[in-house]
Amino acid sequence: MPGGVLAAVTGAFAYVAAVDPNEPGHYPVCPLLNLTGLYCPGCGGLRAAHAFAHGDLATALTANAVAVLAFLGFAVVWTVWVTHRVRGRPLRVELAPVTLWSLGTLVTVFTVVRNLPFGGWLHP
Repeated sequence: MPGGVLAAVTGAFAYVAAVDPNEPGHYPVCPLLNLTGLYCPGCGGLRAAHAFAHGDLATALTANAVAVLAFLGFAVVWTVWVTHRVRGRPLRVELAPVTLWSLGTLVTVFTVVRNLPFGGWLHP
């Protein structure tokens, strides 16, 4: 199962690496941004993935820092999953409510700040 997940994620990153989201017409526009002019927490995520796949961490962080943290978090969780699988132990991920609330708060603050005048440095 971890191999299938890795294959799917690798395929998705390979596609985004090959098809530049900075070129218009390849991907749909964000509906929230299109309708309201507000950046959602995912805005810039494809550009971040493209830069990340090309090894340009600075550009990836500029496009969407939360997405980059999610990419790195996925890598850690996947590695732990494989380690458990190799050792024959099941992986149980139990996040405490405080962790879930903290992650939700981080994403909410990121979204609000990137839409405020002084948060322009967080725009994709």
